[in-house]
Amino acid sequence: MSKRLIDGERIARAVREILEAIGEDPEREGLLGTPGRVAQMYEEMLGGVEEDGYELIRSSVYHERHEELVLLRDIDFYSICEHHLMPFLGKAHIAYIPKGTICGLSKIVRAFSHLCRRPQVQERLTWQMADMLQATMRPHGTAVVLEARHLCMELRGVKKRGSIVTTSALRGIFHTNPASRAELFRLIQGRNEVL
Repeated sequence: MSKRLIDGERIARAVREILEAIGEDPEREGLLGTPGRVAQMYEEMLGGVEEDGYELIRSSVYHERHEELVLLRDIDFYSICEHHLMPFLGKAHIAYIPKGTICGLSKIVRAFSHLCRRPQVQERLTWQMADMLQATMRPHGTAVVLEARHLCMELRGVKKRGSIVTTSALRGIFHTNPASRAELFRLIQGRNEVL
């Protein structure tokens, strides 16, 4: 068993320091358990630092002749912005065109979730997932599109509620072939018409 990277006791001490730094009394009844709760929250939200999504995908690759678009659409996700340690959350769309192998769909989502569970920026999260699929499965192409709201932008700074940031990473045929790219975005944009 590997050594845990997250030090909950240290996080709790740091939260206590923050409470004192903003003029609060960490011994006040309502705040007594707060440092421990925040430590547990960070362990839950940032535990992906220790995970290997590449191995998850490799463990679930199967030989199959299917060579048409596979799209996992509208995957709810959240991550923590590394600049302000505030959440950003939204929908992920992950696609690939197999070349002789497919992957268990839940493994793709789990691998993506591991990438989300570490301090991130949306741009990096997008290309990391695309590169992970491309490297492990070697498909004709991969595509990742993320649409997210950033609480650091909504609650502080410019305070623009409801703004959506969209990022994409296109690899292989999605990057080089306009028809494949158009099919992908047509399926993503038409998502409200299905189900």
